[in-house]
Amino acid sequence: MRPTRTLLATVVAGLLAITACGGGGDPLATNSTEPAGRDTITVGSANFPEAVLLGEIYAGALEAKGIQVERKLNIGSRETYIKGLEDGSLDLVPEYTGVLLQYYDSDATAAEPDEVYAALRDALPSGLTVLEMSSAEDKDAVVVTRETAEEYDLSSIEDLKPYASSMVLGGPPEWKTRPTGVPGLEKVYGLTFKSFKELDTAGPVTVAALKSGQVDAANLFTTQSAIEENDFVVLEDPKLLFTAQNVVPLIVEDKASDTVRDALNAVSAQLDTETLRELVRKVEVDKEDPDTVAEEWLTTTGLV
Repeated sequence: MRPTRTLLATVVAGLLAITACGGGGDPLATNSTEPAGRDTITVGSANFPEAVLLGEIYAGALEAKGIQVERKLNIGSRETYIKGLEDGSLDLVPEYTGVLLQYYDSDATAAEPDEVYAALRDALPSGLTVLEMSSAEDKDAVVVTRETAEEYDLSSIEDLKPYASSMVLGGPPEWKTRPTGVPGLEKVYGLTFKSFKELDTAGPVTVAALKSGQVDAANLFTTQSAIEENDFVVLEDPKLLFTAQNVVPLIVEDKASDTVRDALNAVSAQLDTETLRELVRKVEVDKEDPDTVAEEWLTTTGLV
């Protein structure tokens, strides 16, 4: 791996410290775990910009229908916020079909959008349901710099096999055990990396580590502005480790009234991949607040 510059290493270390602090803490840790009122929908989200943005979109669409909403966004990983749905401190989160299916069924083989969605509905535990999925898709990806791709002639994940043993892979801590992370790369592609470096969830720490050479390959999301901004290369996934990952509302079934269903299904009907990528760019590149971006989009589409 290329030597890391001291200054960049210091910056990344500082970013890691900030991330560890949570930038204000875990909403599930700082808010009561008592369920909200029967007529209130508590919206949560994972801890990356797109998830927070989608949480704001769902919340705004519900409020436009007169539904009282409580926000507990930017919570953490799936392993954290699913507990909130189970204990009643959350009612609704934006999710992604493929990775959610694999969370509940690590042996799932469905790959195409409709197949994944159907399998997901069957795999969900009693009390949880998904509403209509959108055509918008944001997939996990293994990403390298343009320099690394050209040096090793990389275009797909398969191409990493001769080099993985001397490379460092970066990703969120959950990637150490997730079926779509380190175990999946080994099982599906036969890749054993030199080491795995725990970073943030496809955020600035990961981007900085990839740019500086602290890691040779990293997990990012396909709608992220950082890929184009930094001329990163997304490696193709010919063996479909990362199956269809369409955006979908995951909700506690008891809270899914007809009004709630109609409001959230209308969001899914309007949301496509290009739109999602542009909305994410406004948050990540233009540094607009997610709630502002959400409100503008909801207004433009007539959902508010």
